[in-house]
Amino acid sequence: MGIVVISIVVVLEALALLAAGALYIYELVTGAPVASFWGAVFTLGLLLAFSALLFAVGHFLFRGYRWTRAPALVAQLFALTIGVPTLTGGLVLEGLAMLVPALAGIVFLFDKRVIAFASRTGGSRAAL
Repeated sequence: MGIVVISIVVVLEALALLAAGALYIYELVTGAPVASFWGAVFTLGLLLAFSALLFAVGHFLFRGYRWTRAPALVAQLFALTIGVPTLTGGLVLEGLAMLVPALAGIVFLFDKRVIAFASRTGGSRAAL
């Protein structure tokens, strides 16, 4: 159960980053003012790269690969880092939309069953 929740949270975060990247592309194409064009392109590249990374982490976490726990934890900590100021800045729903999944992901990442599932070394599938 925990591994499914974490995988869903990570994939939803990847989808959110992908949507932000799509919005960013739309704004760049429609001529939204930017301070630096190449800075905007760099930011877009980061959004798309992190989205791809989180898709991979969500997929391989669900399959039980042990290397995925660290990037999943870092992603949740980033979500907390952005969610707390968003919440305290008056955007309650947006802040809660970042905080609740991130906290659930962190709690489940340290669950014994999730650790055992993501640390398997025997069986038909090798853990990496």
